[in-house]
Amino acid sequence: MKIGILRTGHSPEGMIETMGNYDVMFERMLDGNDFEFQTFSVVDGEFPAGPQDADGWLITGSKHGAYEDHDWIQPLETLIREISVTGKPMIGVCFGHQIIAQALGGKVAKFDGGWSVGRTEYTLDGKPVALNAWHQDQVVELPGSARVVGSSDFCANAMLTYGDNIWTVQPHPEFSSEFLDGLIRTRGKGVVPDDQLEAASSTLALPLNNTDIAAHMAQFFKSKARA
Repeated sequence: MKIGILRTGHSPEGMIETMGNYDVMFERMLDGNDFEFQTFSVVDGEFPAGPQDADGWLITGSKHGAYEDHDWIQPLETLIREISVTGKPMIGVCFGHQIIAQALGGKVAKFDGGWSVGRTEYTLDGKPVALNAWHQDQVVELPGSARVVGSSDFCANAMLTYGDNIWTVQPHPEFSSEFLDGLIRTRGKGVVPDDQLEAASSTLALPLNNTDIAAHMAQFFKSKARA
């Protein structure tokens, strides 16, 4: 099965060599499932010809806002809508979660409650999961086709499904504690309040459910591809 990764941002420059760019992190996370990967760096203007270029699609995180005026945003939204009607499986993570909601009629905005950073506990399909978060933007208005399947006290629309072929998640199952520590050091200072950075640092040694969500995502791709 070929997974097309739509890369909408880049890891901090000093961390790419040691921990990989965003697409590499997802390839590593989904390794062992007989997937073939191809990255399209849409943030740099590199787009596939259309939904037919892969069997399933994954949209990464980004430092950009879905509502910002970049020349690649509208073409990405068009591609999302094209993929959505094919029935091919599509997963969005953080920015990917937000841009899919926006493309399908929802609204994304800076959340009045501020940032969510570090290990955060969510409820997914009634079960607790802990994942690393790094966001201020949230999906604040749902598209009509969206259904909430995961949330936290801070983020009501943390995990969404659309029909049976789209699944999206606001936090980052691809972010290890090591990577989050790097973000705190390279992108956090002066942007995220110091007390939140300190609180996030204090939980770096606690366990995460990254492996569980990786298995969930892999099964989602496989089951939809067989449907």
